[in-house]
Amino acid sequence: MTSQDRTDRLLLPTRVLLALFAGLTTVAVGALFVRAAETDESFAWTIDPAATAAFLGAGYASGTVLVLLSWHGGSWARTRIPLVTILVFTALTLTATLAHLDRFHLAVDLLLPRFAAWFWLAVYVVVPVGMTVVLVLQQRRAVPPGPRRPLPAWLVTLLVVEGLVLLVVGSALYLAPATAELLWPWPLTPLTARVVGSWLVAYGVAAALLVRAGDLDLLRVPAVAYAVLGVLQLVVAGRFADVVRWGSASALVFLVMATAIAATGSAAFVAAEARPAPLREALQP
Repeated sequence: MTSQDRTDRLLLPTRVLLALFAGLTTVAVGALFVRAAETDESFAWTIDPAATAAFLGAGYASGTVLVLLSWHGGSWARTRIPLVTILVFTALTLTATLAHLDRFHLAVDLLLPRFAAWFWLAVYVVVPVGMTVVLVLQQRRAVPPGPRRPLPAWLVTLLVVEGLVLLVVGSALYLAPATAELLWPWPLTPLTARVVGSWLVAYGVAAALLVRAGDLDLLRVPAVAYAVLGVLQLVVAGRFADVVRWGSASALVFLVMATAIAATGSAAFVAAEARPAPLREALQP
């Protein structure tokens, strides 16, 4: 492929897929975060307690921000890691769905939850395939990376520590859902433990990829989504305080991690938006 064929712009299939995913995640936010207590009547499976539905809805809200900002920015270099993050989440969620199909409203009498269940299954079969295709198409035409703006040491440390916690806890919940009794501050079923774990692993992978890339310019979009995730998880803990096991170590870890994620995302965005010193000097009269 010649240099003229390479581009950093998002290809049309990528834009279409991102727009589709943004629409789907927006619907999920409404069904899970807003109507957390009504999943038995309006969602693909019944989620109890409602705190879990709200947690998942917060994840989808963060995903919506991630996708919309990536779509608006139009740069493949800044979209690649968000796309890989979404691919990891959707692939893990598909596996969890297939392992627990008996929990879904695939044969209930109510039309809305039955439609939601079949729609969920279709989406999580199609989206990972579509994500893989556009990832290959875009990467084949990607331009070589330009000069990097190295991450400050404090940010690398925060991302490494938080990423490891997300990966370890998420992997444990996904592979051994029974560990939720120890690792999570409210009850989870095997299915919800695996879907929660999917979100945690996906964001842990994102943190690892951002550290590996080592470029502040790639952090703008993920930083905003990361901050949204942390803030909304704190909202979930307050909104459903009655089901949180406040005396447990898992509740303390949850609050510390949610606060750290919100703060790290905000600080990373500020750092990414700051002009490099040479540019500041060049702009001075």
